[in-house]
Amino acid sequence: MGEIVLAAKMTHVPTLQMSEQEGPLKGKRQAAIDGHLEIARRAKELDVDTVVICDTHWLVNAGFHINANAKFEGLLTSSEFPQFIQDMPYSHRGNPALGDAIAAKATELGAFTLAHHLDSLDLEYGTLVPMSFMSRVHDMKVVSIAAFCTVHDHDESRIIGEAIRAAVEESDSRVLLVASGSLSHKIWSNKDYAPNNGTFTISSKFNQAVDMMVLDMWKNGRHAEFLEILGEYADHCSGEGAMHDTAMLYGALGWDKYTGKCEIVTDYFPSSGTGQVNVLFPV
Repeated sequence: MGEIVLAAKMTHVPTLQMSEQEGPLKGKRQAAIDGHLEIARRAKELDVDTVVICDTHWLVNAGFHINANAKFEGLLTSSEFPQFIQDMPYSHRGNPALGDAIAAKATELGAFTLAHHLDSLDLEYGTLVPMSFMSRVHDMKVVSIAAFCTVHDHDESRIIGEAIRAAVEESDSRVLLVASGSLSHKIWSNKDYAPNNGTFTISSKFNQAVDMMVLDMWKNGRHAEFLEILGEYADHCSGEGAMHDTAMLYGALGWDKYTGKCEIVTDYFPSSGTGQVNVLFPV
């Protein structure tokens, strides 16, 4: 019987990659990188074999979709930020059986979902940035789930989370579940970015205040209270991918029955106007 043994909300900002390159950002995101490495160390200690990543950079407009290919290999240049992520090599194994099982279970529960086995379906950087660091510590198979959901509601994404848990428990996999995305996500306007030192600042003090309130809820296990505001939080604070990654995470953890007290692995930091963090959700 399989099990979700570790769960996390993780940042994937491109400046993590740039932090390891020569230039003005070198070393600036080391704390976030260290957080990724620490989560991978925890996964290794728990004998995790597969990481399921709900990726807010994979945009979908109809149905839910899972990249369940057996192998992922290539070079990533971000179409969004080609000046930030260029020719980043990657090579990861997949877990097709688990990806297929999640899709089948989600469809059975009422959220139509397709699993894909296509070499031409690339992974997005919401999956590849965390994996680029975590794979240094622990070799894990990857299943990537689209979580930039434009015509879906959070109740449907909750079902995806429930399907992840059910499929994992019917498998022989030990899983790290990752919600890959930010907290608030109001990126600086193009004209305001440079004057406000946008790489290192938040674009809205209101968003930052709500982010800190949410982290306090998570640290104190007030998840039912958080879920009551999830929709408004996503709307008013421009949640990345409408925060469908977070809804999926909570669906897998038991939704409003979940009471775990979260651990902040990387302290909150602003990036390009957005609020970022690495947080472990105990299971």
